[in-house]
Amino acid sequence: MIIGCIGDIVGKPGREAVAAALPSLKERFDIDFVVANYENASHGFGLTEKNAKELFSYGIDVMTGGNHSFDKKEILTLFGTHPLLRPLNYPEATPGCGVWCGKVHGTNIAVVNLMGHYGMPMADNPFTKIVPTIEKLKSDGIRHIVVDMHAEASAEKQTLLHLLKKDVTVLFGTHTHVGTDDLDIIEGCAYVTDIGLTGCRDGVIGMDKKIPLSRALTGTGGHHDIPKRCKTLFQMIVVETNDDGRAVDAKKIKVYDNGHERIESVFEI
Repeated sequence: MIIGCIGDIVGKPGREAVAAALPSLKERFDIDFVVANYENASHGFGLTEKNAKELFSYGIDVMTGGNHSFDKKEILTLFGTHPLLRPLNYPEATPGCGVWCGKVHGTNIAVVNLMGHYGMPMADNPFTKIVPTIEKLKSDGIRHIVVDMHAEASAEKQTLLHLLKKDVTVLFGTHTHVGTDDLDIIEGCAYVTDIGLTGCRDGVIGMDKKIPLSRALTGTGGHHDIPKRCKTLFQMIVVETNDDGRAVDAKKIKVYDNGHERIESVFEI
């Protein structure tokens, strides 16, 4: 199986970048299944029904969330009708679910959404929460397991890697919007600390630079906004797996609005 993972899609520029890049990349790399993070997809905060349908139409199969999952209240009605997740370690009473299970070409696959502690809303311990979840998935015969760890701290993501590396297929980080240069395959698990945003690349984490500059220079800020015009970047990882759900090849793909493309491949060493 070949799995594609997209990080935080930020606003209309991010959605347009997905529309421009993903369909052709799916065909070019024979991608069977695509996971993406939606939490910034609708003007930078949350997800609307219109934008959910738009993103699924481009070839995304399942979308994960994070600390902005509930910024648009209409998400509450979408959890039951669309393959959308919110972090698993939100309290049990929180609407939505943190795990999706399905089949791709007859093969069982699961996606798990998790959220870190540092700088995030109150939530359960992600490490103790996910262990029994992964054990249950494996006991159900699921070997292809993809985890989105939505976290601020790189150390939390790397700690999760060493907790889960023998049991999950892909572990990718989201939330910081800044891609890291550590894509690797470790004991059969494809890992990257943060895929990085898909959206504006010439502002501050996909947002207009005016408010961050004001906050830095004066201590006062305002509401972050998405630029109407900007230079964009599409980022994703593509992971090839074997029948046992172990990663055997991984690529980081970057597609710029000027047509430039960068592809970096890694193999388990």
